[in-house]
Amino acid sequence: QVQLVESGGGLVQAGGSLRLSCAVTASVPGFNAVVDAVGWYRQAPGKQRELVARIIAGPTTEYAEAVKGRFTVSRDNAKNIISLQMNSLKPEDTAVYYCNVHIQILPNNYWGQGTQVTVSS
Repeated sequence: QVQLVESGGGLVQAGGSLRLSCAVTASVPGFNAVVDAVGWYRQAPGKQRELVARIIAGPTTEYAEAVKGRFTVSRDNAKNIISLQMNSLKPEDTAVYYCNVHIQILPNNYWGQGTQVTVSS
């Protein structure tokens, strides 16, 4: 069984900061060996879910153009925590943020329950 539990969302004024965390637990033997990417996606009302930032096995980081220079994704392998530090937040960053773990075999993707981030102008 694999669980992703997010925390850290909330309401913040434009220009402020938030830090999201995602605790990953997996009781499946060898799970970490098939993980090839971890990261964060977001979905605003009426829009499709989009990539925010992720760490690809290597490790290489990938960011959406809209968040480059403002957001930082990180991974604590010892604690199995994926974090997203968000600085200089803008109203257009308002969305539900989802933690994601992508593995090499089916079902390929695991998702957290989502955490709301609201940035007021």
